[in-house]
Amino acid sequence: MKTLRITVRYEGRVQGVGFRYTAASLARELGLAGYVRNEFDGSVELVAEGEEDLLMELMDSIRRSHLGRYITNTVVRRSAATGEFKGYFSVKH
Repeated sequence: MKTLRITVRYEGRVQGVGFRYTAASLARELGLAGYVRNEFDGSVELVAEGEEDLLMELMDSIRRSHLGRYITNTVVRRSAATGEFKGYFSVKH
């Protein structure tokens, strides 16, 4: 299966609710690589690489978790994977 990269911008009250750590945990459970970080404008950016079905499962898992109630908008960009993450998903500060 083809490896893809998604860059997701989550908007809403997504900072200060454990978003990064929950998203990172979900991504690690799926074996995805990438990172999640808070942005200065109050949004959260998630960048992940892996098989498309696992990436879609990650986004669904985030929506279905307690985090879903804080998300008001999601913007997703898809691109080719770069392989830069070396198989690990991190929380950036």
